[in-house]
Amino acid sequence: MMPTLEQLNAFVTAADCGSFSAAARQLSRAQSHVSTQVAHLEITLGFALFDRSGRMPQLTDNGRRVLIEARQLLAQSAHLMGVAQRLDEGVEARIRLALDEFYPERLIGGVLSDFAERFPSVELELHFPLLDDVSQMIEQNEADLGVLCRTAVLDSAIEARPVGRVPLRLVCAKEHPLAQQPITYQRLVHYRQLIVATRGRRISRQSMRIAADAWWVESHYAMLELVKHGVGWALMSDHVIASSPTRPWLTTPDAPGIEHSVELEIGWHRQRGLGPAAQWLAERFTREPLPQRWEPLLRDIPEAH
Repeated sequence: MMPTLEQLNAFVTAADCGSFSAAARQLSRAQSHVSTQVAHLEITLGFALFDRSGRMPQLTDNGRRVLIEARQLLAQSAHLMGVAQRLDEGVEARIRLALDEFYPERLIGGVLSDFAERFPSVELELHFPLLDDVSQMIEQNEADLGVLCRTAVLDSAIEARPVGRVPLRLVCAKEHPLAQQPITYQRLVHYRQLIVATRGRRISRQSMRIAADAWWVESHYAMLELVKHGVGWALMSDHVIASSPTRPWLTTPDAPGIEHSVELEIGWHRQRGLGPAAQWLAERFTREPLPQRWEPLLRDIPEAH
């Protein structure tokens, strides 16, 4: 015979309260009921959980060990009931979220910790594609929700709401010719540009292109490694530059008149729509302000050694 949840609950409550009478008061049951449930549990397990020789019952060594398992079983049971209740209310069991790398990483933790607190039973699958790849994941039912760049070509089936704009700044190696002022559009054209690549459509690739010679890289951080070695220059968001280990070898010279930014949106498939948890998440992303500059993170960059 298997222990029942009622038996486990009576045992844990008695252990926490220090007596059967206190446990009975907390559970709003008769003391005899609590004592009976604990006794039945002991019979099922085959050993005593409490030493009753003294004035107050004391946990035995076996009782202390079983208490750990009993707490876990009760917690799992409570979690199961919470999941079942939310599923009955129409809350999704899992959400697949795709975030373009242009979305600042430093904001993700705050948004998703709020989500975890609000929807503790919803599993989250997190992806970090680039540009068009986000919209393609939504179109192909590989993502339920995505933060994507407006530079991407959106399918008419995708519904999108604005999240904000992320400025991009010129970044190059400290020994690169562009590290010397002044920076003009004509000078940029003559040096190789590194541009973020996608695996899907190629149309949006050209939106940030300035130079005649271009390399395409499917990683912001790998791109900065190439910038560090003088392979080329790039237009990059502050949060990526600030968090890259290549920072000491980089410089971000002023480039008056050469201003680029990416507009971010939160999108989903019109036909599939959004459940309660995904809808909450979409609204939360639209409310989170995007910092326009991360000057404190870029100031006083240490020298390379």
